[in-house]
Amino acid sequence: MTAKRMGFIGLGHMGGAMAHRLLKQGLPLTVWARNKDRLPAFVEAGASVADSPAALARDCDIIFTCVFNTAALEDLLFGEGRMIDGLSDGKMLVDFSTADPETSRRIAHLLQADHGTGMIDAPVSGGPPSAETGTLVIMAGGSDQDFEKVRGVIEDNLAGRLTLMGPSGAGQATKLINQTFVGNLLAVLAEAAKLATNAGIEAERIPAALQGGRADSRLLQEWFNVMLEGQFPPGGAISTIEKDLDAVLSLAQSTRTPMPMTATAAQLHRMMTARGHADEDVTAIYKLYGDGPLPW
Repeated sequence: MTAKRMGFIGLGHMGGAMAHRLLKQGLPLTVWARNKDRLPAFVEAGASVADSPAALARDCDIIFTCVFNTAALEDLLFGEGRMIDGLSDGKMLVDFSTADPETSRRIAHLLQADHGTGMIDAPVSGGPPSAETGTLVIMAGGSDQDFEKVRGVIEDNLAGRLTLMGPSGAGQATKLINQTFVGNLLAVLAEAAKLATNAGIEAERIPAALQGGRADSRLLQEWFNVMLEGQFPPGGAISTIEKDLDAVLSLAQSTRTPMPMTATAAQLHRMMTARGHADEDVTAIYKLYGDGPLPW
């Protein structure tokens, strides 16, 4: 059987780690980036470079994308360099971006109806460290047939867990549920960390003390003491969580789902952006609580 030719577009913090993982696994990969400064590292790792999104799609059987949001995905498909012009019968588009579920459904229908191209929406959770080790949690939406076409390469190289959640858009909806937990927990962890310090206890002992109890979580174990240390090493950005919580609230509005806690978490993250912290790590939300009274 002829090996599938693969391409990757979206070489930022998350997508770049995924593309490097595929190259590390020895898979031939073609890449394209709007920011050409990102390309040399991938070329050095063995990737080929396409002249445009359309050229990449034309030369590849499976096209992976990992871009910032729905607008960026639409621009990639229909804007300058129109990736859609390179899509044809039998190709597969796997979108690892976090995007709007309804738009993902619409794009999937258009690609299949007009170009014979299948699409899986497959947003990811776990961050670059999980991408580097091939242990991402990936939530997929699409047909059973299309899912099986890409399941092997994703499970063997990128995912610790890959779950087909339903038809097109289901992966995106599941990712927004994931981000509901993450965005709210970040805000709660920051509050709890500040309360622990104000209460005069040895706050850094909290994760170990609560490990295995009802309040335990991976986020508590990984992020609580990072907040207390105040170093906030670069990882996922405040702007990304803010964007995702806005998408959650948009879905909530369209489904008439009340989400008062998530609305508050979204505003707390927006306050961080308003104060110039949009590009800082998500744990930096602890800065809202400062060393004195709350800033509102």
